[in-house]
Amino acid sequence: MKYLYLFFCFLASGVGGYAQKSPAAKPPFEPQQTYRAELELATHNSDVQVQPIAEDSSVVVLVERDPRIAGKPEFFFQKFNHALQPQSKVDIPVPRGYDFQRICAEGTDVYAVFSGLDPATLWVAAYDTRTGELGTGEFKTKRARGIQELKALDGNLFVTVEVDQHLTILLLDLHTAQFQFLPSVFEPLPARFTFLADSVTKRAELILSESNGFKSRLQLKQLDEGGRLIRSEFVQAGSERGLLDAQLSPGDSAARLLAGTYTLRDSRYSQGLFASDLTAGVTPTGQRRSLRFYDFLNFKHFFDFMKPARLARMRQRSARLKASDRQYRHRFQLLMHDMLPTPEGFVLVSEVYYPRYANSTNWTSPYSYGLLPGYNGFGYPSRYNNFYNTRRGSEGFRTTHALICGFDRQGNLLWDNSFLLKEVDHFQLQETVRIRPFRDGQRMAMAYLKDEDFHYKIVDRAADTPNDWEVKLKTPNPTDKTSETTQEHLMEWYGSRFLAVGYQHVRPEKGPGRDVFFLNTLEF
Repeated sequence: MKYLYLFFCFLASGVGGYAQKSPAAKPPFEPQQTYRAELELATHNSDVQVQPIAEDSSVVVLVERDPRIAGKPEFFFQKFNHALQPQSKVDIPVPRGYDFQRICAEGTDVYAVFSGLDPATLWVAAYDTRTGELGTGEFKTKRARGIQELKALDGNLFVTVEVDQHLTILLLDLHTAQFQFLPSVFEPLPARFTFLADSVTKRAELILSESNGFKSRLQLKQLDEGGRLIRSEFVQAGSERGLLDAQLSPGDSAARLLAGTYTLRDSRYSQGLFASDLTAGVTPTGQRRSLRFYDFLNFKHFFDFMKPARLARMRQRSARLKASDRQYRHRFQLLMHDMLPTPEGFVLVSEVYYPRYANSTNWTSPYSYGLLPGYNGFGYPSRYNNFYNTRRGSEGFRTTHALICGFDRQGNLLWDNSFLLKEVDHFQLQETVRIRPFRDGQRMAMAYLKDEDFHYKIVDRAADTPNDWEVKLKTPNPTDKTSETTQEHLMEWYGSRFLAVGYQHVRPEKGPGRDVFFLNTLEF
């Protein structure tokens, strides 16, 4: 009886202790949700493209709305100011039979490209957001097929397209209504390259990945605003290392940092990151004077997703291999973002992802030996493509965590950190994480949107900070309830602001609910 009494006392104390458990500590930084705009649109009869304009702190949406009964779809541009107040609205006279393909911006000008029933015929709308003027034009290229990417430079459009089983760049001169396929870019599919348009230097940079299946290198091509080749150079590593993908620092060409991923023989997987100061030149034998390699094991936070015991075993195995003059090989795939300038140098964000294949219920892990997906025909930038075609098509991708690294202008690694994600899946490979700097210029916020939850982490160089902070998107009326959030997406805007967009169903406390396309600001 005594033991039974003690048992009930223990049970009561346990229940009481659980009930009185202190709530989780409130994050020291929470984003301010100052502004929200809504368009009365539903997913079944509309499609919306959002283009943030950092130059004047505005945002432009391109809306496609199906006709109520019959006729052709309605297209229009709608501008919002920094407080998401609606400004000018301009109808777009898209000809019948044309479908939207890509949108981009340069300065305060927004460009949209459409393709017709004949995919080789393109129709362009150019919107001057300052004056409200709209210019349109048609280009009958005869050869261009699927559009992969769109960039604007000095009023010209650079369109990455497919031509005769090759990937090339189509230059659309909007001033003269002429077009040309750039002869300096004509790569057989599946191709892999990154294309950057720098409005500061008025130059375009092409970073092409080349591989024979065992050894890989990078070729850099620099073009002027008219698409003419200025110079070309190769960047490659010695020994068994191969350079996979890379990003080039933007802005002043006096500081040209190339950073990306490298591999060990197997061109499918990344072993770590490399960085090279291109202004340092080459040796008489052609080797880069500045080419630094950082194995994932050298990072402080890359393996934060692992349990300590598992990480310890991996490090022990790596040490044993190194003692026998071998190297531990990782099996990671990384999607790199454009580099961001900082007072110290540059920041590079890379997302770690795994593919999923048809007829499989499991996601591949970095230690599995499945095949990689082949050429990505979904229309995303060509840097997402892979070297190998496969018999199994990818059913989607899961992003597990993001690595953020700070480099100086010479490519020295200053710090690293990571952001763990909660099972973020996409059918198409795309960037998930966004980053904005704090006003103090030191800390940064990394974030992503999942349903109506804004997940974020505060990055203070290499300091340990929580990965699980989150807030829900708010409406102007606190009594409103939101549900059925779909096609949600987080974008970088200006300053320390993020822009969350997507479709939602909003139910007020009284009255009928409404279907809307929302734009929410989140500011640190």
